[in-house]
Amino acid sequence: MVVDHTCAHLTAVRSSDRLEWRGVLVQRVWAGLALLVLASLSACSSGPKRPPVGTLEPDKFLWERGTEELNKKHWLTAREYFRQLMDSYPQSTYRADAKLGLADTYLGEGSAEGNVLAINEYREFLSYYPTHERANYAQYKLGMSHFYQMHGPERDQTETKDAIKELATFLANYPRSEMLAEGQARLRDARDRLSQSEYRVGYFYWRSRWYPGAIDRFKAILANDPDFSNRDALFFHLADSLVKIQRPAEALPFYERLIKEFETSQYLAEATKRAEALKADAATTREALIRQLSASDDASSRALLATIDLHLGLHQEALEGFRAALVRAPDDDTLKDAIRKLEAARRSGGF
Repeated sequence: MVVDHTCAHLTAVRSSDRLEWRGVLVQRVWAGLALLVLASLSACSSGPKRPPVGTLEPDKFLWERGTEELNKKHWLTAREYFRQLMDSYPQSTYRADAKLGLADTYLGEGSAEGNVLAINEYREFLSYYPTHERANYAQYKLGMSHFYQMHGPERDQTETKDAIKELATFLANYPRSEMLAEGQARLRDARDRLSQSEYRVGYFYWRSRWYPGAIDRFKAILANDPDFSNRDALFFHLADSLVKIQRPAEALPFYERLIKEFETSQYLAEATKRAEALKADAATTREALIRQLSASDDASSRALLATIDLHLGLHQEALEGFRAALVRAPDDDTLKDAIRKLEAARRSGGF
């Protein structure tokens, strides 16, 4: 049997040619689609950014078109309109608004580079137009430019501190701004982030049983941010740290603040239990001190009894106790300070 190798070869060649032609055709189709996409993108980013010839208010035209694109979140296109207005019409009444619009396009991108450029534009706006009617908006957005770059509490807090600074400036300088409530909320968020970062350090010290370090860290947070949203946890661990180093009289007020300031908290039940136990211990200690005073009526015993009375809510007894201790130690500034505070509280109706 004779095999026609020539025909088989020609058939294989034709099949190969068809496959090759199909591959070329597919490549050309994809290339055409890519060109269409590029053309579309080019039309979006490089359309006409100049006002039509004969436009009566060309600067207004550019402002309106830029604003339209900004509202559509077409950041690049909006930016080109605003830049054209700023470069071509330096005396335009829309120039300040265009600068803000330019900053907004950078901020809208949401990138790290865009945030940096936005910060620069908002700062320049406040420098060039400090009395402009939209200066409050620029100051708020300046704060938010830092706010959007804040890291988690476990990382560097430089941007958080900058956000706090700029948002605090906004609230101080523009108390009647329509964005006041939003600014207050964002400032609270930023302060919480910073305080939470500090709290995590104190909590680490607490878990490591380095209670003096935890106490210092927790007290610093209360001094710098008394409205810290997570302060129930702070109160609890601060009080526990004080108890651990045998300072229960100082711990009790923090348990009581937790109970008073938080209707719901994961620490509430345990704090209530511990506060009651400390009060019972304090009452027992008070009775022992009273018996001791009959034998040794010294300043330190009087001061300790007054301190216990204070934490038990016996303010008048505490005041009298500190006064009695001062008679025995007239140069003790700590006693004088305690008396001044109690007298001021009594005058203000505190007890």
